[in-house]
Amino acid sequence: MLRFGSVSIECVQGDIAAQPDMDAVVCAANPHLAPGAGVAGAIHRAAGPGLYREAAPLAPVETGDAVMTGGHGLPNRHVIHTVGPIYGRDERSADLLASCYRRCLELADVAGLESVAFPAISTGVYGYPLAEAAEVSLLTVRDWASRLRSVRRIRFVLWSAADLRVFSRKLAELERA
Repeated sequence: MLRFGSVSIECVQGDIAAQPDMDAVVCAANPHLAPGAGVAGAIHRAAGPGLYREAAPLAPVETGDAVMTGGHGLPNRHVIHTVGPIYGRDERSADLLASCYRRCLELADVAGLESVAFPAISTGVYGYPLAEAAEVSLLTVRDWASRLRSVRRIRFVLWSAADLRVFSRKLAELERA
């Protein structure tokens, strides 16, 4: 865990849909906010059909933007849905990916949430290289930490041990920087 002012950032291995101590989890969504594969599929399965019924009218969501819904069957009060860039197709992928993290943090902060759990946005079927995504996401969160009024805990939830090693290494580099 690393602290930037009053905000702690940690990386853990686990299931993004099983973070009961977090106010919100972030769904790496498609523009239509529909259930899909990967993170979106896991969150929608765990939350139940009410999540899509609430989210559908908020679609489409532009790449780099985010919207928030209730948590439904999840142990979290909220789900923040963000649409990450498709690597190699979307121009300015790093800017769009950073925007996903900023928009999620803005929504959480405006809602008065204290904790947010993120997956590695765009690194699944959207093909963003994990090490590059880790650097963009962690730098963005670090840079936004000082602007947050209510968010105090940010967790990156990585599915595999290999993914956790990449994010943990990048987080350690931030600590030394």
